[in-house]
Amino acid sequence: MYRSLSSLKTIETIETLQKRIAERFPYSDLEAVCKELCELAKDGEQRAERIGRPNVPLRVFVSLLITVFVGVLIYTISTFDMSLGELNVGGLAQISNAAINNIVLIGAAIVFLVTAESRIKRARILTSLYELRSIAHVIDMHQLTKDPSVFMQKIMLTTSSPKRDMTPYELTRYLDYCSEMLSLVGKIAALYSDKTRDPVVLATVNEIESLTSGFNRKIWQKMMMLHRVVE
Repeated sequence: MYRSLSSLKTIETIETLQKRIAERFPYSDLEAVCKELCELAKDGEQRAERIGRPNVPLRVFVSLLITVFVGVLIYTISTFDMSLGELNVGGLAQISNAAINNIVLIGAAIVFLVTAESRIKRARILTSLYELRSIAHVIDMHQLTKDPSVFMQKIMLTTSSPKRDMTPYELTRYLDYCSEMLSLVGKIAALYSDKTRDPVVLATVNEIESLTSGFNRKIWQKMMMLHRVVE
């Protein structure tokens, strides 16, 4: 029961986080981003379920094509004139060359057809993972200008300086929400790895988890500074 991630529990966690953000920072952009993340998680659950199911029509179509290819290969080989009386070195080389070419071409076509389903699933998963990577950058943009050093020293603000009207406690909560959202982005990505063992997908999931961990490290450094201010 606890050996794999639950998509329903993950969605519930994001929904709860969205409520917490709305209660603390109502009508904020961060709440809108969390809502978008929740929609991605719900869409991801449906996509992952569809991807996990076998594509029966495609498998039937591929099986029929492979049967046709094998039949063509057998028919082609059967049409060769293999009578010993007329067979010489040149004829044997010609027959061997033609047979090898046909076998290679048909073999490559069969491999392409057999892997078609996995390649289609990979493309769909990668599209969803690219969306998750994009929203991770959006979350990082929201914490980018949240500088705790303004509470530790006097800073001369300019007309283009970002608005800094949060208390140290509010800023701590804001950064904590960003950190939770980034962690949940990694968890949503990990849900896709439960549906496939494709090396490209697994590498992309690991890349997203490394990306969100890197963003989180920057947030934790800011939160450590804020804790010193509060103390």
